[in-house]
Amino acid sequence: MVRPLELAGCPMHELLDRQSAKLARRLVRGFAERIPVYRRLPEEELDGDITAITEHNLRLISRAFRERRPPVRADLAPLRESAARRAQEGVPLEALLSAYHLGARMVCEKLFADARPDDLDDVLEAGRIVLLYMEAATAAVCSAYLEERESLLSQEQHAMHATVAALLGGDRAALAGVRLPPRYLVLAVAAGRHPDEDGPGAPVAGRRKLHRLRTALQRYAAEPVLPALDTAGGLVLVPLQGEEPEPGELARAAAKAAGVPMWLAAECAPPQGVPAAARLVEEVLEVVRVFERPPGGYRLADVLLEYQLTRSSQATALLAGLLDPLLDNPDLLRTLTAYLGTGLDRRRTAELLHVHPNTVDYRLRRVVVLTGLDPMDPAHLQRIGAALAARRLTERRWPPLNGLP
Repeated sequence: MVRPLELAGCPMHELLDRQSAKLARRLVRGFAERIPVYRRLPEEELDGDITAITEHNLRLISRAFRERRPPVRADLAPLRESAARRAQEGVPLEALLSAYHLGARMVCEKLFADARPDDLDDVLEAGRIVLLYMEAATAAVCSAYLEERESLLSQEQHAMHATVAALLGGDRAALAGVRLPPRYLVLAVAAGRHPDEDGPGAPVAGRRKLHRLRTALQRYAAEPVLPALDTAGGLVLVPLQGEEPEPGELARAAAKAAGVPMWLAAECAPPQGVPAAARLVEEVLEVVRVFERPPGGYRLADVLLEYQLTRSSQATALLAGLLDPLLDNPDLLRTLTAYLGTGLDRRRTAELLHVHPNTVDYRLRRVVVLTGLDPMDPAHLQRIGAALAARRLTERRWPPLNGLP
């Protein structure tokens, strides 16, 4: 039979049992005095649930003293249930653990205050048992708290995704009862690839990039942003209450936070206008990417000409076909594209292509011969730009242009 731990000839567990109800109330008052979160809890909760779980902890410590062993898993079930309720109430885990450690310290101070020199061995053993108890209790509390928080976050994410789907789909019935802001800034996002996404930790790097992106955008909204993103990009709905942020500023902030180049297309709309706005920003972003515009924030007004040129119509195929004679000679297309991209600067074009300026002149003359379109002629220049725009959107069989615009 295990000898019970004693103080002044009296078993420790009996000393603790005699004062457990009174000591529990004293501990709860200590929590409220020293831990700000507990100070804000309702009196009903402090006197009820918090005091009850504190008494249960005291009974477990008493049994641990009597049996000289830490509690088993079944003994800790009430602690796990209480931790889950604290998670539901939004009590920080740090505050919860502080209460457990403060309680253990106050119990030891109260219980061992009158210990005598000949009690030293039992006091040391009691201290060891309290440490074992705290190890078991904090492990149970942390795991239950985090499991509940993960469940709550999963529910919040499901509700968020449902709201995004309803807004994008224009499902008014699904939005009934959901409090919506007066306007959303609808963003289409294209994110560059982070160097860490090419290593063994690619999935983690991708998730971290998305988290930094969402955090950066959240600074511009009083309510949670609604993302529909993967690591390459997607859509984000930013709730607006006041002034609308400038897309370029958003793009710069997002790029800095994510550590990658960022392209954003933006359009403001009321909740019922989100589906149309989403379609528009996706189209604008496609135009921005097709025309290889630099990273940044864009609105329709920034790419009006390119947008209009790339709208499908009977003229689109005819425009694209104007450059068909160059299909068999990719150097001519490359030179023509670079020439327009440099603002008709033949020397700059030659530098980009690593050829002599005379070679540029020769190739441009060949373009005129084959297509009948002269880039020196302002009227022809407009047709060439329109033809390149149409072909960029409708055809993918042109040779790579080595990053040239």
